[in-house]
Amino acid sequence: MAEATSHAIWQRNNDGEFVIAGKALSEVIEAVGATPCYLYDRQRIATRSRELRARLPESVQLHYAVKANPMPALVCQMAALVDGLDVASAGELRIALDSSMDPAKISFAGPGKSDRELQQAHAAGILVNLESFREIDVLVRASAQTGKAARVAIRVNLPFELKASGMKMSGGARPFGIDAERVPEMLDQIRDCGLAFEGFHLFAGSQNLKAEAIVDAQTRCYELVLGWLDRCPSPAKLINLGGGFGIPYTIRDTPLDVGAITDNLGILADRARRDMPTAKLAIELGRYLVGEAGIYVARVIDRKLSHDQVFLIVDGGMHHHLAASGNLGQVMRRNYPLAINRITPQKEIASICGPLCTPLDLLADRAELDVAEAGDLVVIFQSGAYGRSASPRGFLSHPDVLEALV
Repeated sequence: MAEATSHAIWQRNNDGEFVIAGKALSEVIEAVGATPCYLYDRQRIATRSRELRARLPESVQLHYAVKANPMPALVCQMAALVDGLDVASAGELRIALDSSMDPAKISFAGPGKSDRELQQAHAAGILVNLESFREIDVLVRASAQTGKAARVAIRVNLPFELKASGMKMSGGARPFGIDAERVPEMLDQIRDCGLAFEGFHLFAGSQNLKAEAIVDAQTRCYELVLGWLDRCPSPAKLINLGGGFGIPYTIRDTPLDVGAITDNLGILADRARRDMPTAKLAIELGRYLVGEAGIYVARVIDRKLSHDQVFLIVDGGMHHHLAASGNLGQVMRRNYPLAINRITPQKEIASICGPLCTPLDLLADRAELDVAEAGDLVVIFQSGAYGRSASPRGFLSHPDVLEALV
């Protein structure tokens, strides 16, 4: 049996309903209009961002990775809480530009930027994290047309992996960034082409709950940059050390010790004041800032018994929340924390399935839950990041899922 539990920070009212933004979940659902839906708690997002900002050294910037959750209203909120936004497509760029963030504090990374995307980024005045020599050629042409040098940094394919990372983004052959041994060559080409060099983007991996692994990766990234300073076309302005901060998805997960990471960033910031006084250090986070502030809510439409196993069929599924179904890269499928939006005297073991005609449409496998009937709400926690936008919403042509920032 795979255990499932609600996250401790979500409280229930006297009627046993979960509370979000000070209201009973059923009331919020009525205001949103329907299930299935994603609900993001703006107060939780603000609290997490401000608490982390308070622990970071003042000189270390905090950036939000829009890919974690690109909902426009949420990005607008994040723009007021962080020092920069990082995007990975022209669509995300449009959302970022529509927020209150200064375009000078927006950066663009991604291994397959089209010519049009690069031209758009340059026209908007944002920082482009170069991931190929072709991108230099496109930006040189764009710079010639505008008479203004494009702002660039180098995204590095690091010569090591982020240990214990849920998704590794560096080390060995990768489509991301420039291999570390070719960075000096790219620096020379940037100088020769007259682009406006600003720094480095070093992203080793994501969803890591081991502080020592993140500390080691950030320190090694810093040391790598020191070896390139003499080749830089101009003094570096920004060293983006990436992210990797994970959140617990199962009761077996131990929350990340953020204090150990911020302490080490303080040491690196002190070194940077001596080693590269013109540069700011930055970390780029998405999941850690918004993941625990979101829930996915679906309604039970049928209760079925098959060979003594209870199946709760809900109106949402893997087409809305691919990660919860285990089909977004889990090596071993584990249930997200989830619960029924009421408390019953007895518990039962039940599986939560969506309406799709595939056995992959499984949101919870044999979880211990309160007894649910048709009409009850199922709540999946830890759903604020990589939910709606990372799911195949057109699969089998079921209705799309709603989102609300509450």
